[in-house]
Amino acid sequence: MGWLGFALLSAIFLGIYDIFKKLSVNNNAVLPVLLVGTVASSIIFLPIWILSISHSISTSNLFYIPPINYSEHILILIKTLIVLTSWIFTYFALKHLSLTTTSPIRASGPVWTLFGAIIIYNEQLTPIQWLGLIITLLFFFSFSARGSNIKGENTSKKWIWFLILGTLAAAASGLYDKYLMRSIHRMAIQCYFSFYQVGIMLPIVALLWWPNRRKNTQFVWRWSIPMIGITLVVADFLYFYALSYPDSLISLVSSMRRGSVIISFMGGAIILKEGHIKQKALYLIGILAGMILMLVG
Repeated sequence: MGWLGFALLSAIFLGIYDIFKKLSVNNNAVLPVLLVGTVASSIIFLPIWILSISHSISTSNLFYIPPINYSEHILILIKTLIVLTSWIFTYFALKHLSLTTTSPIRASGPVWTLFGAIIIYNEQLTPIQWLGLIITLLFFFSFSARGSNIKGENTSKKWIWFLILGTLAAAASGLYDKYLMRSIHRMAIQCYFSFYQVGIMLPIVALLWWPNRRKNTQFVWRWSIPMIGITLVVADFLYFYALSYPDSLISLVSSMRRGSVIISFMGGAIILKEGHIKQKALYLIGILAGMILMLVG
């Protein structure tokens, strides 16, 4: 199975991850949910990291985490800050918006990654891919402008903008990942990224949420919360593995990965019983049609 196959598997797990996120943040405190999710993912890497630094597993092992230098730690820390910025905006938006509303906007992520890939990595587009890009943008801007008031579904524009900012930050992270993969081992990136998440989220929760916990939304434990971290670890492992191929294209990997919105959209419609599905589906189909043209091209 080539890098596109691993990107597809990553998309499936990413869609499941999105469903767990929505189940977790509904009527729940966002910041502690994010913290518990990051702790769950770091727990997975802790024994692997211990086995690696103690040389209990071979350096050729698929899960071996190689040592990295100080400057590489700094680069991974920067990635962590970018991703957490994306997550904070996205989680708050997801709390107030339906999953079927967020899916079409999140589906546009590869477009912004593609713009960056053209500028930074000189990735070239065919005429068909340009057509797909234009179609995707048309449906994206149409949904962003009208999607918050679909048939009376009154949602604050504030959360739409939160979602757009989270999506743009995620696109920046995707471009940065390709840069990191050129010099840092994928397992080191994923492992230390998980550790740094916890280190950053702990003071954020302690300073911003804990002092006002009785005034704001209460934190309610749900088993879907640790599943956020677990499913994300699997999705990211497959994603980084796809990017580790020398001939992989970040624009296409990102497009395949964002296909996860199909699963999350279905989850919102079937599991969460969200409304106005047909109208939202039209926007999603338009965005995905543009993405398919980019892949075919």
